Amino acid sequence: MTTLLRRLDHVAILVRSTDEALRFYEGHLGLRCHSSELIPQPNVRLTYLDAGNAWLQLVEPLDRASPLGTWLDENGEGLHHICFGVDDVEAAAAALSDPGAEVTLGNGRGRVSSFVTVAGSHGVRLECTQFVHAADVSDVSGWLDGDRSD
Repeated sequence: MTTLLRRLDHVAILVRSTDEALRFYEGHLGLRCHSSELIPQPNVRLTYLDAGNAWLQLVEPLDRASPLGTWLDENGEGLHHICFGVDDVEAAAAALSDPGAEVTLGNGRGRVSSFVTVAGSHGVRLECTQFVHAADVSDVSGWLDGDRSD
């Protein structure tokens, strides 16, 4: 089987409050906030923290009645999914998903993405997002700079 995955893109953590989560991830761990955006559908705030060779994504549902808001109320904060960069999101999601699973495209950071529906993932939700070589490899250091003085 040909490998469809190019790199780990991000690890997503579902949170009740982005501001509160940033106090830990920025303040305690020293990760730098790269960007934050509001996605109208599914009505979430996505915040990306630089974790060196991948992103840490904070996912804050802005609608408590939405599926993500309900999931948060039922399961609490924590790991929501891991996401891999791929060349062709739709093809990778279809190839990795269980047979007959519907592929639904979304977005984040201006990139196409899709969740993968697979029973054998040992309880971890998976997502594929568009791999962009310049942004994902050439323009990043691949590690966290220990000098935080700038």
